[in-house]
Amino acid sequence: MINFKSLWRRLTHTKALEKSSGKLETRFFETVYRVSYLTGISAADDDIPYMLYSSTVKLLIVLLVCGEIWYAFTETSSLDEIAASINTTVIQFITMYRYRNMIRHKDVYKKLAMSMESPFFDISTQERRNLVDYWVKKNERYLKLLLFLGNCTLAAWFLYPLVDDLEYNMFIGIRLPFQYRSLIRYTFAYLVVVMAFAYISHFVMVNDLIMQAHLLHLVCQFAVLSDCFENILADCEKKFKGADRERLIANKRFREAYRVRLGDMVNQHQSILSHVMDLRRTLSGPMLGQLAASGTLICFIGYQLTTTGADNVTKCLMSLFFLGYNLFEFYIICRWCEEITVQSQKIGEAAYCSNWECGLADIPGVKSCLVLVIARANKPLVLTAGGMYNLSLLSYTSLVKTSYSALTVLLRFRQN
Repeated sequence: MINFKSLWRRLTHTKALEKSSGKLETRFFETVYRVSYLTGISAADDDIPYMLYSSTVKLLIVLLVCGEIWYAFTETSSLDEIAASINTTVIQFITMYRYRNMIRHKDVYKKLAMSMESPFFDISTQERRNLVDYWVKKNERYLKLLLFLGNCTLAAWFLYPLVDDLEYNMFIGIRLPFQYRSLIRYTFAYLVVVMAFAYISHFVMVNDLIMQAHLLHLVCQFAVLSDCFENILADCEKKFKGADRERLIANKRFREAYRVRLGDMVNQHQSILSHVMDLRRTLSGPMLGQLAASGTLICFIGYQLTTTGADNVTKCLMSLFFLGYNLFEFYIICRWCEEITVQSQKIGEAAYCSNWECGLADIPGVKSCLVLVIARANKPLVLTAGGMYNLSLLSYTSLVKTSYSALTVLLRFRQN
């Protein structure tokens, strides 16, 4: 295991970690940066060998997609073949759109990744450090689960043509510019297509991992800030050990320290809100496309599973894993977007429970600051898809229901 970790670190020594703003960014994004480097889409590495590697990977991906489109327009004749073609291409197209959008706004994403290094982000207590640890572990756990589902799908996909009854069959609908129906040519073509499809599949997975890391990064900042508001009085009292609270509140030095501390927390709140608004602006269009793509995929994968999966155990397993991945991938996006809404509202509750009634509201500027924080928190901070659909678990369940309804229509159409 130690040798494996050492090899993994040598193979994925990316400049993104060298350019990291600090330990907090590294803790949340290290695995994402390393996987991005290995799959050839790291934006931080610009040395010639890596650029050649990255260009080769992207060329393989483009050629694979072109072959799939060529097949879809020239060799699909039945609804079953069209469904299979849609299943492999839709998720690739929307991921390319999301990746292009991310590259275009890479300065925004870099600023988001660096946001925990703010001078106002306070993790001076053990409770707040535990909060950071909790969300880091949550990020790693879901990251591994997403990669596990994706790679299980790939394993079943690659195995399927080797155990079916057809000769020289590919695991995806693709048309190649040469005849490969001989043992040597088929072996070569199969290995090349496997390599290209593995890269584009991990390209899809890495984009999902990047999205999750940024969302949980913001959730963690809201959770820490809520703890700061709830314990602002206790934090300020630490600098005046042994003093009675009633006398302390009348102390001018303490009142000034409290006012400065509250001002820093308000600045941190404004900063997080600004980061969320930047993310919402950049994600609106891609998430609308993702919502449409996820609905389409759930429908057509379900169709493929119910019509052809029963005849072949491997194909059934492949469809189940692929359906599970798409359901889980959109679920985590909706879940963490809803978590941002919940955590942003908790800021108002934490500000209200900050012991202001002890006489702290008499400090000049404190009452107005708390009122503004509570007012901002009471307005739900919602990430949307195209400004039309809220990204929440309610939207997720609605999407699944709509996809199921479309699936029943497709099955009836096939029967007729």
